[in-house]
Parts: sequence; C-alpha cells; structure tokens
Amino acid sequence: MSKVIAIDFDGTCVTHDFPNMGRDIGAIPVLQDLVVAGHRLILFTMRSDVTNPISVSKEIIGVPGDYLTQAVNWFKENKIPLYGVQVNPTQRHWTTSPKCYANLYIDDAALGVPLVTPENERPYVDWIEVRKLLIKQGYL
Repeated sequence: MSKVIAIDFDGTCVTHDFPNMGRDIGAIPVLQDLVVAGHRLILFTMRSDVTNPISVSKEIIGVPGDYLTQAVNWFKENKIPLYGVQVNPTQRHWTTSPKCYANLYIDDAALGVPLVTPENERPYVDWIEVRKLLIKQGYL
C-alpha cells in the first residue's frame, strides 16, 4: 500500500554542509526505490529561500540564497519526484495544522534513525541500515 514519507534534507539526503550542498551519502537509490514501490515523498526541511534576511547574525540565516530551491533541484537532478515540499498537498482538506502529515518521517534528528558518525563531522543517516528497516517494515 502506498504511503507518504516525509524526508529531511541536510544530514538525511546529503551530509551537513549548510548553506552549501552536502556530499552524497547513499540516499538516492533508496529514495528512487521508494518511489518505484509507489510511495509519495515530501521534502520536509528547515531550508528556505532567503531573499531579505532579517537576522542580526550574518552567519547562515542572515545570508540570502535559494536554499530550498537547491534541495528541490537535488531531487529533480536525481530523478526523484516529490509529492510535496514542506507540506502534504492533501492535508489542507482536513486540517489547518502546520505540521506536515506523513506515514513515516526519515530525519537524521529522529530518535532511532540509524546514523553514520564520522570523526569531526556531524552524524548523518545510514542509508544501508535505513534500507534494511524499510524492507523489514514492508516499505520496500
């Protein structure tokens, strides 16, 4: 049965390197397989396009950039269609909640998500182990 899966971006699809694009960590084939299996993916990230920064800090959040667009383009470039960006397109029919509804959330900050913890880097999702969990739970 088709499920809606919300996917974080930095630390989940690529390594942490915001505001830059992180390195590949093996998410692409798993995400492509989820789509082939009929699941719908929602990009659910803290990234946003910043045109007029209001932060007093000139670090990261105070720097204009097309950060969300870059993430959306990463999915397009890797031939991974998105069902939604930041929101489930059907939930407006039954709720006004700002929380994105999904059956499953894959996020490096989620409790229990298997991580790779390299020396001197922030941890990121271990897609080899996530694939095993997705198979075990019937997603793949």
